[in-house]
Amino acid sequence: MPRPGPAARPDPGRGEATGAGQAGRPGGVRAPATLAAPGWMDRFRAWREGVTANPRFRAWAARFPLTRPMARRRARQLFDLCAGFVYSQVLAACVRLRLFEILHEAPASEAALALRLAVPPEAMGRLLAAAAALDLTRRRQDGLWVLGPLGAAMIGNPGIAAMVEHHALLYADLADPVALLRRDRGGNALSAYWAYAGAVAPQALGAERVADYSALMAASQPMVAAEVLASYDFRRHRALLDVGGGEGAFLAEVAPAAPDLRLMLFDLPQVASRATARFASRGLSGRAEAFGGDFTTDPLPQGADLISFVRVLHDHDDAVVMGLLRAARAALPAGGRLLIAEPMAGTSGAEPMGEAYFGFYLLAMGRGRPRRPEELQAMLAAAGFGRSRALPTPTPLLTRVLVADVSAT
Repeated sequence: MPRPGPAARPDPGRGEATGAGQAGRPGGVRAPATLAAPGWMDRFRAWREGVTANPRFRAWAARFPLTRPMARRRARQLFDLCAGFVYSQVLAACVRLRLFEILHEAPASEAALALRLAVPPEAMGRLLAAAAALDLTRRRQDGLWVLGPLGAAMIGNPGIAAMVEHHALLYADLADPVALLRRDRGGNALSAYWAYAGAVAPQALGAERVADYSALMAASQPMVAAEVLASYDFRRHRALLDVGGGEGAFLAEVAPAAPDLRLMLFDLPQVASRATARFASRGLSGRAEAFGGDFTTDPLPQGADLISFVRVLHDHDDAVVMGLLRAARAALPAGGRLLIAEPMAGTSGAEPMGEAYFGFYLLAMGRGRPRRPEELQAMLAAAGFGRSRALPTPTPLLTRVLVADVSAT
């Protein structure tokens, strides 16, 4: 699990490539790049957007056969941006009513669903129709309702359902997005949920303060682990240290894929105790050990030839990330390796996920920012690692993977 740390501060060993934070918004704003004259593509886009901004051109484009498809597509995209919150709430209603699980059991009529879920028939029909428009449900020719393609994808993915429920906190913080942008980071619903985010002494948090977020991360970790396991062979290592590993869900997924691998976890003491219980329940006590501490202040445990940060770095500002990378470099032996797995900005085909979704999620959370692979690679080099490279994953939107080697001395 990600841990708190001090606000970002200048780091002379880091260099501009790490994207140091600017005054007032630690880690959240990067230094502007050197300005250059716009290229031909920039000039073309400026002309195109200038034409598009003309109401007379838009009216003409909507009528002309060759431009009509593009005009309609842009109108749909703009409407989806306006209506996105409504779509998300349709999904939330389906999740909270367990509609997908019910339809997975057997097709059902609208009346039966209304009765079972204690929703008035008219409202039930409206929800089912809305979900069908979003490909979550589908009405068969015989009138019974079944899962749609996206609803079917929700089955067996408890992590997605947990995140849908969790987003109520994010939406509360985004009710006034301008106020969120103007206020100091933290001090709102989402930052309160991630208790370590604003804690002065996170290692002193009570067990009840870490339970909810630890369980949330554990629920979503298997689908992340599946992405990593499809990209990396852990059998080449003798010991893996998962830093910020929460309840040990990631290590529990790695364990059967690498039966001889020693498993180590480092997290806050009260979180590490939850990992110990998970290891015991999975029969892993003989090969898995959880260490308690604060990774922003304490050295990392020794003995691993592979260290992983799984969905940890993007939750922290640059100064903390640099400290973590240097601590990992110090803990790894010659020939050791570091593995980073998390969603990253600039992912082709999933651009809104990085800067839009995670940019604002982490803003509300109170720390961290999405980073591009090349930014992380520059930080790895500044921390003393040798060669680093990106590995392909089946679903880059969920997770991308970087590995960096410790050069032999």
